[in-house]
Amino acid sequence: MIKIENIKKSFGDEEILKGITTTFEKGKTNLIIGQSGSGKTVMLKCLIGLFQPEEGRIYYEDKAIQDMNDDEQRTLREEIGMLFQGGALFDSMNIEDNVMFPLRMFSSQKKSEMLTRVNEVLKRVNLENVNKKFPAEISGGMQKRVSIARAIVNNPKYLFCDEPNSGLDPRTATVIDNLIQEITHEYNITTIVVTHDMNSVMEIGENIVLLKNGLLVWQGTKEDIFKTDNEDVTKFVYSSDLFKKIRDIQISEQ
Repeated sequence: MIKIENIKKSFGDEEILKGITTTFEKGKTNLIIGQSGSGKTVMLKCLIGLFQPEEGRIYYEDKAIQDMNDDEQRTLREEIGMLFQGGALFDSMNIEDNVMFPLRMFSSQKKSEMLTRVNEVLKRVNLENVNKKFPAEISGGMQKRVSIARAIVNNPKYLFCDEPNSGLDPRTATVIDNLIQEITHEYNITTIVVTHDMNSVMEIGENIVLLKNGLLVWQGTKEDIFKTDNEDVTKFVYSSDLFKKIRDIQISEQ
């Protein structure tokens, strides 16, 4: 579980986050959605420690980051997996070395032990016999699965995903969504996904936070979306043709 209390973040005179309080639940896919400029990426960077908020506290389980000493912060970093928007694989490394990279940074395992773990997570994301290939030699969807394997190779307690479906076709995006959710449930991870993809919202939105102009304006599940009369949700969500079709189908079935 991750809990934030009254988080505020500014850049110069511009206040980006204006006092956000919420909880991201363990074992669920928690989604942060909102228009460009709503503050969702800044919020993600505050959560993982890239930005320091001017006010507020961020709790991992029951301990605030602000109260952690250097050793505790290092331990926390080892417990975090990160799936970047572009995948962020190292072009000069083959797949095996890309996935092994966090183990080399944070573990003291022998090479044989690391290789065993690499093969385990590659198998988990349905990628085998690609160890010696380079990122440029595999498809975009396969690259995203490699990135997921790298993100979970250290058995993280927390998984952060920044626009994981960026650049993917709808079918491959659904595969990635389902894989993220399966891993979240299987390993009981606290997963936070920043996305603008409405397909992702309806596929894996177990706990959804909607930001607007640096404020949290709504929180609920994908099922709650069809029940709410919140105007911000309506404007943001139902502007999508996908949601118009889904809503029409649901109304016709009632």
